[in-house]
Amino acid sequence: MLARSLLRILIATSACAVTLLLALAITLRQPVIGGLRWNGGSRADARRIERDVRYLTSTALPRSAAHPDSLHRTAEWIARSFRESGARVTVQSFHARGQTWENIVAELGPDDHSQPLLIIGAHYDAFGEMGSRPGADDNASGTAALLELARLLGKAHPGTPLMLVAYTNEEPAFFGYEEMGSAVHASALARENRAVRGMICLEMIGYYTREQSWPTPLLSLLYPSHGDFIAVAGGWPDRELARWVKRGIMGAGGIDVVSFTGPRETSDASDQRNYWSHGWPAVMVTDTAFLRNPNYHTMHDTAATLDYTRMAAVVNGVFNVAAASQD
Repeated sequence: MLARSLLRILIATSACAVTLLLALAITLRQPVIGGLRWNGGSRADARRIERDVRYLTSTALPRSAAHPDSLHRTAEWIARSFRESGARVTVQSFHARGQTWENIVAELGPDDHSQPLLIIGAHYDAFGEMGSRPGADDNASGTAALLELARLLGKAHPGTPLMLVAYTNEEPAFFGYEEMGSAVHASALARENRAVRGMICLEMIGYYTREQSWPTPLLSLLYPSHGDFIAVAGGWPDRELARWVKRGIMGAGGIDVVSFTGPRETSDASDQRNYWSHGWPAVMVTDTAFLRNPNYHTMHDTAATLDYTRMAAVVNGVFNVAAASQD
């Protein structure tokens, strides 16, 4: 009799644990059913993406705040690339710590401020507090993806307003301060009372490997052990945007995608953080950065370490999200 009672207790406890784990998995991973239909014609060119990454990690060096003249030349190159796509390009200059810095803004679609705006952004500066770094994954990968998106969207003639932004000053010593390029950009939009549908931050999207580490055993249980996927990360208020972006990447095909939805403090390590403070949903598309890439903030973060085929698949997915915003 006692044995049967203990068995019932054990079964009930196990069932409760499984139920709680399932509920947590659904909350964190935000599962979706089906991807968005592919809305494009031509797809991203992996060779062009690689060409741009190699430029940013060689000719454009050093891309750190310690070398503002080099960042200025990089900004001019990005602006030229955006203009070639047919976008309306503006240079958002601002002063901080005795220097002039520049965000490069490319607008596509109708110039209609009454329609909600989708923003896609990536920082073009690289870590430099311990000397110049190539910054291939962090974040030449995101910048090159942004340029390829401009090319694709320029041909697609979007029916709703889209804004692509290449940010300066994401890295230390500006990170977390109002002089971050994305903070300057978000504040300017708020002053203009722009309606923002959402922001997608491209932050380290190029490194893939068989090994994927996680900071806790729980995440190891809930997420893949191989680093061959792209992730969409945001907070609980961003869950609808995260599912939308996830479905767009799924619909484009070519790469597996997972999502993480938790406290915003657990995924605030890039430019999306500066849009949250204005009440706008924002997510980060990432290869999980230092959780996967051992070259993070080192001299080994080079163009040769990146997977350009998978990067092109990520670009296709984000393009699919932008194209779907016209529906």
